[in-house]
Amino acid sequence: MAGGGRMKGVEGSGEGAGQGEERDGEELDELELDLSLGRRGWHPPPPPPLPAPPLRWTMVFPQWGPDEAGSSQAAERIWDSPPVPPLRFGDMWQGAADAEDHNNDEEEKESEDGERELHNKRPRVLGFGDGSPQHSSVNATLFGFEPPCLHAISEHDHPKLSHCPESELDFGLSLFSNDGGKEIPRETNNQRVGDVEKLGGKNAEDTEIRMDLSDDLLHLIFSFLCQKDLCRAGAACKQWQSSSVHEDFWKCLKFENTRISLQNFVNICRRYQNVTILNLSGVMEAEELVMNAITFLRFFLLISFFVVEMLLSLLYFPNWGFFRHLKTLTMGKGQLGDTFFQALAECPLLNTLTVSDASLGSGIQEVTVNHDVLHELQIVKCRALRISIRCSQLQILSLRRTGMAHVSLNCPQLLELDFQSCHKLSDTAIRQAATACPLLTSLDMSSCSCVTDETLREIATACHSLSVLDASNCPNISFESVKLPMLIDLRLSSCEGITSASMSAIYFSRILEALQLDNCSLLTSVSLDLPHLKNISLVHLRKFADLNLRSPVLSYIKVSRCSALRSVTITSNALQKLVLQKQESLSSLYLQCHNLTDVDLSDCESLTNEICEVFSDGGGCPMLRSLILDNCESLSAMELNNSSLINLSLAGCRSMTFLKLACPKLQMVNLDGCDHLERASFCPVGLESLNLGICPKLSVLHIEAPNMSILELKGCGVLSQTSINCPHLTSLDASFCRQLMDDSLSRTAEACPLIEHLILSSCLSIDISGLSSLQCLHKLTFLDLSYTFLMNLKPVFDSCPQLKVLKLSACKYLSDSSLDPLYREGALPMLVELDLSYSSIGQNAIEELLACCTNLVNVNLNGCTNLHELVCGSEYYWSIDMPVDVYPSDSAPEKINDINGRPDYLLEVLNCTGCPNIKKIVISSMANYLNLSKINLNLSINLKEVDLKCSNLYSLNLSNCSALEILKLDCPRLANLQLLACTLLQGEELESALSFCGALEILNVHSCSKINAWDYGRLQAVCPTLKRIQSSLIA
Repeated sequence: MAGGGRMKGVEGSGEGAGQGEERDGEELDELELDLSLGRRGWHPPPPPPLPAPPLRWTMVFPQWGPDEAGSSQAAERIWDSPPVPPLRFGDMWQGAADAEDHNNDEEEKESEDGERELHNKRPRVLGFGDGSPQHSSVNATLFGFEPPCLHAISEHDHPKLSHCPESELDFGLSLFSNDGGKEIPRETNNQRVGDVEKLGGKNAEDTEIRMDLSDDLLHLIFSFLCQKDLCRAGAACKQWQSSSVHEDFWKCLKFENTRISLQNFVNICRRYQNVTILNLSGVMEAEELVMNAITFLRFFLLISFFVVEMLLSLLYFPNWGFFRHLKTLTMGKGQLGDTFFQALAECPLLNTLTVSDASLGSGIQEVTVNHDVLHELQIVKCRALRISIRCSQLQILSLRRTGMAHVSLNCPQLLELDFQSCHKLSDTAIRQAATACPLLTSLDMSSCSCVTDETLREIATACHSLSVLDASNCPNISFESVKLPMLIDLRLSSCEGITSASMSAIYFSRILEALQLDNCSLLTSVSLDLPHLKNISLVHLRKFADLNLRSPVLSYIKVSRCSALRSVTITSNALQKLVLQKQESLSSLYLQCHNLTDVDLSDCESLTNEICEVFSDGGGCPMLRSLILDNCESLSAMELNNSSLINLSLAGCRSMTFLKLACPKLQMVNLDGCDHLERASFCPVGLESLNLGICPKLSVLHIEAPNMSILELKGCGVLSQTSINCPHLTSLDASFCRQLMDDSLSRTAEACPLIEHLILSSCLSIDISGLSSLQCLHKLTFLDLSYTFLMNLKPVFDSCPQLKVLKLSACKYLSDSSLDPLYREGALPMLVELDLSYSSIGQNAIEELLACCTNLVNVNLNGCTNLHELVCGSEYYWSIDMPVDVYPSDSAPEKINDINGRPDYLLEVLNCTGCPNIKKIVISSMANYLNLSKINLNLSINLKEVDLKCSNLYSLNLSNCSALEILKLDCPRLANLQLLACTLLQGEELESALSFCGALEILNVHSCSKINAWDYGRLQAVCPTLKRIQSSLIA
């Protein structure tokens, strides 16, 4: 049946395709809030009602026309109709009795439904029109007529509910239930799915299966939904529909930018009697809606009284009080005539009225707003000739951006008045309006260019309680001789007449708390002593040179873009943050701010060294925690002694050559860009880390930091004198400190015994005596001596037995004998990483290191020119005399192979990148490199032969080995093989090598000219695990 009704509603149109689609779209828009008054889902048209019993008297009313609603012509046609004979009560009673007999069957169904609800032990929520006499069919037929505006929209004419654009939603509402007063019994929780099978030929669509929630829970859930979502939820089932139309959810009606017809709006007025907030902003012909609704409701209530006196009017038309409960009304974007403002009397509780972007009145007459209860009136961005406001209780009035030539106020209780941007108002009109409100406390007349000092003086005389004044953008105001003793908030931005002489009048406002003087181009100085001043704003004052403020409660100061400002004096006990950025001329600063914690003086290029006295102990800022002096290029020597400072930033102070900080709580310091700093002292400081590598000219350094753990001096090439007293220092980077002497290193080692990482790369002045002092560093595990001129490493071997990482890269003066203690005497038993890249170590020393130092995990031999071949596991390899104490009991574990008695090596990574003379590398299974997982021979251009038998090798890099011809691999776990640019390697050789690499996944043969595309298939067959081949021949 539902489907048939739906099809009938769609196919019944006789219009063209375009018009039909447009009408369907409008119907879709009108459907959503059609549910808010009881309309649910889709149903076929109700059967025709039974004929009403004949009455001996019938009232005939003229047809109601929405366009004529509220007009005098419509009223005349109603009241000038022929006289109506009196209606006898018996006739009405007979008609009501017949109608009652006609509905007996429906009452029986309702009683059965009530018993079912009682059985479910859940209180039943009646939908609108259920069991209520004013919503039965008697209402429409009792007197022989049906009011035209009460016609419900035919339910079968509505298409299926769908999503519509929010801005185009049209509210369609009805007062009557969708089934002609017949209520469908609800399903209960006891209904089983098996009942569906008993329905026989009924479709599944006709069977309703839903979750039955309690009404209290449903009410709570719906309280979080907006009105449009409530309407959509009401389409789900009858229970949801009944809950969604509860009056608790419809006390605030927002129709902003929404299409709504007169009939629907009247229905809303009838249905929801307790609405307190109504928003019709952006609704087309909103005035006509309101006026016609008021007229219709007044007329219908009068008819009910006239016909059946008070009893029947209360019975059938109770509480016609939609506008009588209204408290907030919002209108806008349209034409509002005099009749609208006169009709406001129908809203006795109206408290707030907002009208925006509308045309008021006819354009030639005065618009009058007269209301006895109205407290707030907002007329914003409207157009009118004259406005007269007579509201005895009005307290807030805003006429912001309203174009009017004259305004008349009779509002004895008015407290706040807003004339902002009322450009057409004259100085006299503003003066008369403001002085007519003796209780005025707040006045906004910003951007009223005609206002003068005379108006301000008269307002000050008439309004003794004025506390807030905004006269910004009033060029004719100088504020001289204006006395406002009760003023708390004063805004005079962009007032060209404000000068230093105006400060005497401002000084008269002794309780002033906020002052705004932005863009006052003639203001040269401000000197104020106001005990209650809290906030002041001084922005873009081109001639402003001197600032002197004294206030114990001053908490906020904004000074910006005052290029001529030279002197600032501030006394306050409440100020906590001071920002004076980009004050290029500021040279003098005096502060007495006992609670000041943050100061930002960035880009104050004229600040001198005297600024240090202001921020040192005794300078007036005892609670200072953060100081920012970035890009203060005039600072050359800074000596700061502050016991509370935590954060200091001196970035970009390029002229600074001397820095002395005695700040025991200092935790962060920024010296980026201090390129000319020569002497620095941090004694004492609370720093945990410090980076001075950005100070290339630093020559003298003193540090006393008990909490410091990381110190970076990388790049301090001229640093020669250091005194570092950091007992908790663990990492020291002195790379490229070429003038760092042995005595400085010795003092540092004695004062910092917890150092673990020490980098002395390119420290060319360090010699044996300096290295001998490392014996004080009992926890030293990392030592970098790369790019030094060392020849004897015995002090290192003797002083650092716990060393784990030793870097000797590019130590050109090291000989083979320099490393004898490593492989002959068992020195550095805990060493796991050794870097000999680009050193002059010979072939024999390297082979002995690899044979004897079994504890090494990572060995770097990159760029070793004396390395010609690397053979591990041969008879000669094992003929080398092993030192007796290679495996001391307290340092390295014994790992003896049970089969051949040879030790197991811990070597995992072997790097021989760029060794130009190496020609052969052989690692046999006898080498016992069971942990070797990565070998890198990249750029070894003379390498010809590679023979590897490593059971755990995972990655092998032979890229750019252009001379490679022989490749033998027995590496069952090899997964990554790089052969980039191995131009001499044959495909057959590679195929043979890969036959013993059963786990290979990645093969790179890019630019291998002797390996063609035909070889790839054989390689794939040899290594089934191969997933990716990188080659220039494969697209």
